[in-house]
Amino acid sequence: MNRGELAKEYFTRGCNCSQAVLLAFSDRTGLDESVAMRLAAPFGGGMGRMREVCGAVSGMLTVFGILYGYDAFAPTASADKATHYARVQELCRRFREGNGSIVCRELLASHAARLQAEKAARDAQIDAMLSDASTPTPRSADYYRKRPCPELVAYAADLLDAYLAELDAP
Repeated sequence: MNRGELAKEYFTRGCNCSQAVLLAFSDRTGLDESVAMRLAAPFGGGMGRMREVCGAVSGMLTVFGILYGYDAFAPTASADKATHYARVQELCRRFREGNGSIVCRELLASHAARLQAEKAARDAQIDAMLSDASTPTPRSADYYRKRPCPELVAYAADLLDAYLAELDAP
């Protein structure tokens, strides 16, 4: 199973987007499952369901930071920070290029527009999907069918895996 499939599997088992991506890299990060779950917990739903930065992107960047982050106290911190930020921006550029945005509400709205074009009767479900309410939507087969999140976590994990391979190549 590749990392994208693994992230998708974690998501469909109940993880939020960020948790799913972070857990798909547990062999690389060395994080224990319960620590990874707690670390990524706040980033689901675009930061606590506020629909800001996509949780899949947050998970991808968390993994990247663990593997390639910089030490702010190192003598080379300024250059290291610039290199790190450039790489973060590149990862986000690639995600945005493939999905149209890195913002949860925009990703959901784009998906919602496609659903509306398919069937106008889904208006109430789409409104619920875009809600900023703090109560998560119950997970069901119907929930997973109507959301882009399983595909987004797979995309983020595969994107990061390919990018890490680029960085790790001699």
